[in-house]
Amino acid sequence: MNDLNAFEEKQRYRWGGIAALLLVIGYVATIPLFAWVGAPPVTGEAWFRYVPGKTTAWWVILWLMVVTDLLYLPVSWALWTALRKAGRNLMLASVACLHLFVVLDLAVTWTHHAALLALFQNYSHAADEAHRLAYLAAAEYASSIYATPLLTFYIIAIPSLGVLLASIVMIKARFGKASAWAGVIAGVFGLLSLTGFFPLVMANALGVTLWFFLVGARLLRLGKAIAAD
Repeated sequence: MNDLNAFEEKQRYRWGGIAALLLVIGYVATIPLFAWVGAPPVTGEAWFRYVPGKTTAWWVILWLMVVTDLLYLPVSWALWTALRKAGRNLMLASVACLHLFVVLDLAVTWTHHAALLALFQNYSHAADEAHRLAYLAAAEYASSIYATPLLTFYIIAIPSLGVLLASIVMIKARFGKASAWAGVIAGVFGLLSLTGFFPLVMANALGVTLWFFLVGARLLRLGKAIAAD
């Protein structure tokens, strides 16, 4: 990639920083929603028993998560702009992991959630038992992904690896000690989450949220520094 001019670089930092902070707001906004709806079940039949009265909250969660996924893109490109000279190969791998996460999370996690919500709506309005059984069978298939460890690899391990690689480069580039070490710790917790130990999953979620906040603040400062020059 050719060197960016000062205006383009400033814009990448500015929009990347704003995206990171909006991403944090989106994550924080889902906390009370997740606390209210509780952990979803992993079978279609259990989902249909669990979701009545919670569909609106789940649609809000779904759209918030879709938007936060898309916000990964400007953040990752702003980090690439800031850190590529300090570790080009590691940053290429980091950007690839973060982009892959966006694709997988949108295509697998939230598409399946949307399908389950739509199937429940159809199930609720079905005119006869045959149609209800058909919707229930479809829901069993849609929910089957949640019973496998593959989903943890998709939505936790892959983005955590991206965060970890970028944070290693941050240490070398002196991007900011707090953001760098927050990312290293969160990334390690994310990889260890493959064990299925729930406290590690929560530690990763909190650590990544903190990492995005610190990264967003740092990117905005970089944009202001270029504007001042």
